[in-house]
Amino acid sequence: MAKVAIIGAGFAGHTTAMYVGSALGKDHEITMINMSDRFLYVPSLVWAGVGHFDVEKTRFPLKKVYDKFNVNFVHGKATEVHPDEQYVIAERRDNQGGQARVDYDYLVVATGPHLNFKGTPGLGPEHGNTYSICTASHTVQARDKFLESVERMKRGERQKIVVGTGHPGATCQGAAFEYITNIHKSLIKRGVRDKAELLYLSNERALGDFGVRGVHVKKNGRMFSSEEFINALFKEYGTDWKIQKGVKNVEKGKCYWEDYDGDEGETDFDFGMLIPQFTGMPMKYIGQDGEDVSAKVVNPSGFIIVDAIYGQPYEKMASNPDVWPGIYQNPNYKNIFAAGIAFAPPGPISVPHVNPNGMSISAAPPRTGMVSGATGKIVAENIIDLVKHGRMTHNERMTEMAAACIASMGDSMWDGSAAVIVVYPVVPNCRRYPNEEGRDMFVTHMEMGLAGAWMKRMIHTTFMHKLQGRIGWSLIPE
Repeated sequence: MAKVAIIGAGFAGHTTAMYVGSALGKDHEITMINMSDRFLYVPSLVWAGVGHFDVEKTRFPLKKVYDKFNVNFVHGKATEVHPDEQYVIAERRDNQGGQARVDYDYLVVATGPHLNFKGTPGLGPEHGNTYSICTASHTVQARDKFLESVERMKRGERQKIVVGTGHPGATCQGAAFEYITNIHKSLIKRGVRDKAELLYLSNERALGDFGVRGVHVKKNGRMFSSEEFINALFKEYGTDWKIQKGVKNVEKGKCYWEDYDGDEGETDFDFGMLIPQFTGMPMKYIGQDGEDVSAKVVNPSGFIIVDAIYGQPYEKMASNPDVWPGIYQNPNYKNIFAAGIAFAPPGPISVPHVNPNGMSISAAPPRTGMVSGATGKIVAENIIDLVKHGRMTHNERMTEMAAACIASMGDSMWDGSAAVIVVYPVVPNCRRYPNEEGRDMFVTHMEMGLAGAWMKRMIHTTFMHKLQGRIGWSLIPE
């Protein structure tokens, strides 16, 4: 009987658990370890963060789902991995308390990110001066602060709202873009848009870069970029922007940054939502003699080392699609896999930049949403192959992987809108597509309108159905 342990029930880990449980759960021992006893559908937090959606509609209990798939569930925080002896230690968060030991033959690390607010002094909702929509509790705090600003505007006060990235190496610019456009729409509905100054503050090289080197599509016989797309939208919405900025410190009502040229500046705000740096979840990796073996498992940022080619200069990496991993397997411990944000990328997708002061202002590569689900499924299929046939048959790199993003710009089904962006592949592949962009210009697409708002809501409903393992779940693509 094979034992499979999975750490983390986000998009990647939950997808892995469902597929592995469905294929192996009746005859083998599958165990999920997760800090929360509920799944969180993060993409819809952007609506909850402006008070237009109930946070509870983004969550559901995990154990009921895992019971369907014969997956054991440990409600706890994984603190130690013992890769030589093949077990995980978790601090229980249920009413049993204490520790749980989970033995494994195969381990999947799919923890999602550690929100490194401490990486920027003064950042974050707990001990800092900004807010976040990265978790359910953070979103509730952001919503309450936003609604407080709305009440101030209703009393005639002006408010400056800053949304973007709070670290020179942050990612998830798409979430920040969605949030500021939803704020704009919400303020219009509440009749106070004229009392607000909106600013998008980002570490991106160009507006609309989103950490994927931007998106270019062919429209009416000419190339059209995501930079033009977002530029036109922000002008229409009366939203200002500052890019190429690395936030390095935040005080109450003020953030300090450096730019690409090494110049320093500051930005005032009344309400700020800034995405922190993502790092790997802190865990100890302990060898059989008690020694620290973390260097064999994770990189300095805490992400799991996989079958990527690391350490190459950007120019060489950008020209070689094979530097990206395809099976998401650790080279030192072949029975350890990683999926979603937890795997260590070989480097950035967008062109990195180091300013004259030595500050790296570079958008980290996004590995959320569809990419998380896709990598979770690849890992699941390979583990199923190993258990049943002793060999792996699935391989897909981000230089071969498509992703679609539906960026909400108002949740109304009548006058809302959304930007639909399809990118193929996620990481430009100049070998396969020897055009300037390294992408398939037939598949890659951008569109904006009311239909996107309907699609965004439909995807919420569809994925909440899929991720609860309801009838036909496996027919819905990741």
